[in-house]
Amino acid sequence: MNVRDELKDERARRARFGRRALAGFAIMLTLAMVVAGRFVYLQVFEHADYSTRAKANRVRLRHLPPPRGLIYDREGKLLADNVPAFRLDVVPDKVKHMDAMLQRLSDVVPLTADDIRRFKQSLNQHRPFESVPLKFRLTESERDRFAINQWQFPGVNIAPYLTRNYPYGAGFAHVVGYVGRIDEKEQQRLDPDRYAGTTHIGKTGLEKEYENLLHGTPGYEVVEVNANQRPLRVLQRVAARPGRNLYLTIDERLQKATFDAFDGQTGAAVAIDPRNGNVLAMVTVPSFDPNLFVNGISQA
Repeated sequence: MNVRDELKDERARRARFGRRALAGFAIMLTLAMVVAGRFVYLQVFEHADYSTRAKANRVRLRHLPPPRGLIYDREGKLLADNVPAFRLDVVPDKVKHMDAMLQRLSDVVPLTADDIRRFKQSLNQHRPFESVPLKFRLTESERDRFAINQWQFPGVNIAPYLTRNYPYGAGFAHVVGYVGRIDEKEQQRLDPDRYAGTTHIGKTGLEKEYENLLHGTPGYEVVEVNANQRPLRVLQRVAARPGRNLYLTIDERLQKATFDAFDGQTGAAVAIDPRNGNVLAMVTVPSFDPNLFVNGISQA
């Protein structure tokens, strides 16, 4: 091979290298432009969407149930009031293995078969990332045990709430009635916005008859949470409006005297003011303690 041929081959190799280099550069430039274009698209056109998603991962809307209206006798004595209590709430969306979690949790806070049954019934009714009550009226020792072990249960929290209380128990059970846990049929007919966050509804007596009056208007909180759904701070709050109070013509002293007069015997009695027709006492025996029905009688 002479010098001329060698020079020709060298030029050919350089030409091929140049074409390959140019092609490689073009490919790299194209990829860079695609990546840059995607970056610009995400930053400019999709920024609002991804910003909203990121905020949704750390911000939760928490419904605030309204305090239920109180019930008084003619002298202003409380026949039905609300007392502070604590319950155990679960955010189902943050629990991967629900049955396993409930099993482990029952070693910390005792859970009855009825607690678990009612909780699982409520799972089908909850909204996304909304807490579902698991156990009501936690004792102080139960709260303490859970507080120590809370880190083991992401999505499970202790929440304060108001529970219904009937100071005169069986004496007014048939008149005042009682509230109880909302069941599946009731959930379907209730206004989901008006009853957002509400767990109890009037079941019998005046509690049921005047449900629309006694039940107020729910509020809400916009809460910033951490990765385990633990509240960090409240960003916005709209307070719930309490239900209206109910004032009866019944006299607590006369009601008690009438109830005690039966001395356990079966019967019924009504005392009416002849001047105006006001009902002063209304008793039915046998009776029951309505406080036992607020959170449900165990079926176990």
